[in-house]
Amino acid sequence: MSDRKTRPATRLVGGRAEVDPATGALGVPVVMASTFHHPDPASPGPYDYSRSGNPTRGAVESLVADLEGGTAGFAFASGMAAITTVLALLGQGDHVLTTRDLYGGTYRALTGLFSRFGVDATFVDATDPAEIEAGLRPGTRMLWLETPSNPLLRITDLARACALARERGVLSVVDNTFMTPLRQRPLDLGADVVVHSATKFLGGHSDLMAGVVVVGEPGLAEQVKYLQNALGGVLSPHDAWLLLRGIKTLKARFDAEEQAAADLARRLVGHPGVERVFYPGLPGHPGAGVHRRQASGPGAVVSFDVGSGDRALEALRAVRIPAVAVSLGGVESILSYPWAMSHAAMPPEHRLALGITPGLLRLSVGLEDPGDLWEDLDRALDGR
Repeated sequence: MSDRKTRPATRLVGGRAEVDPATGALGVPVVMASTFHHPDPASPGPYDYSRSGNPTRGAVESLVADLEGGTAGFAFASGMAAITTVLALLGQGDHVLTTRDLYGGTYRALTGLFSRFGVDATFVDATDPAEIEAGLRPGTRMLWLETPSNPLLRITDLARACALARERGVLSVVDNTFMTPLRQRPLDLGADVVVHSATKFLGGHSDLMAGVVVVGEPGLAEQVKYLQNALGGVLSPHDAWLLLRGIKTLKARFDAEEQAAADLARRLVGHPGVERVFYPGLPGHPGAGVHRRQASGPGAVVSFDVGSGDRALEALRAVRIPAVAVSLGGVESILSYPWAMSHAAMPPEHRLALGITPGLLRLSVGLEDPGDLWEDLDRALDGR
C-alpha cells in the first residue's frame, strides 16, 4: 500500500496498524493495569497511572481523533461524562448558547448542574442563524450544537454557526452522535470540539457505555486532557477494547442501517396512523438542503408522531421486533419514547413548545430485514 492517506473504511478496520509489535497479535491488547513501573524514576515513561493514560484507551482515542480530523481524542466512561467534561471548560459567570432542541441529558446538565456553579445557559432555535447571532453576548464562551438534533432531527448550518462563534471568540461544540465521522465532520466545518455518545453508533452493539471528545486545536486539547485527568471519568481498558471492536464494523453497519431507515421513513410518510415524519433524507424535511451540504447521508434515526400519547403507547406495546428502550445506534432496532425517556428531564411545557409531544416516537433502525421491520411497524401502528 502507498503512503497515501487511506479512506475511512480502511482506517476503521485497523488491520496491520493494530498488530501488537511484542507478540504479532492481530488487535490492540487489553492492558488491565492500574499503574505502571518506572524503570527510571527521574524520567517517567508515557504511562504512570491508568486514570491519566492507558495504552488500550490511548488506541481508541487516537483512532477517533483520526476519524474526526482532530489533533487529540479523549475517551470517557459515558456520553454524559464526555459532555460534562467539555462543559467544565466553563467557569462562574460564563454563558453558553445552545439549541432548544437537544438531548435531554445535556439540558439537565446545563439547567440542573452547571447552573449551580454560575454558568448561564440560553436556548435558541439554532436552525436560524439570526437567532444564534442575536443570542451571542459579551459573556458567551461556548456555543453548543446538535445536528441533526435529538429527537426532531432539526438541522443547523454548522459552517455558518461556527463562523459566527469564531468571530466572537466563542468555542463551538458539536454533538455528532447521530451522524458519526463517516457522515459528518464538524471540525472540517469550523467547530472547535466534537463530542459523541460512543455508546451509540460507534460502539454499535448495546454492550458498553462510552463517550468521546475530539479537539482540533492543541492548546484546547491540553485543557481537555487536564479536565479528563482531574475529573477522572475515563473509559476502562476493557470498554476501550469493546469500542475499538465496534468501530471496526461501523461502515458496514451504518450503511445498511441508513438505507433501511430511508426506506422506512418513506413508508411512514404514507401511513394513515402517522401524522408527521422527521428524517433529513425526506425532500420536505426542514433543512434538508443544508444537511446535504454538510453531511454525506441522512443517518439511521427516524422520528414520527402518531398524534397522541395513547396511540404511541399502543404502538410501543404492540411492536415485536424493535426493543422498546432508551439509547440508539445498536445492531438491533430500538423504538424509544422521548416524552417519557430521553427528554423526561425537560419540563412538559418546554417539550411541547419544541414539538416533543406525547405522540412522538424515535426509531433507531438496526440490522434486521427492512421488510420484517416494516410489517411489524405497520401492524403495530394499525393496532392489529
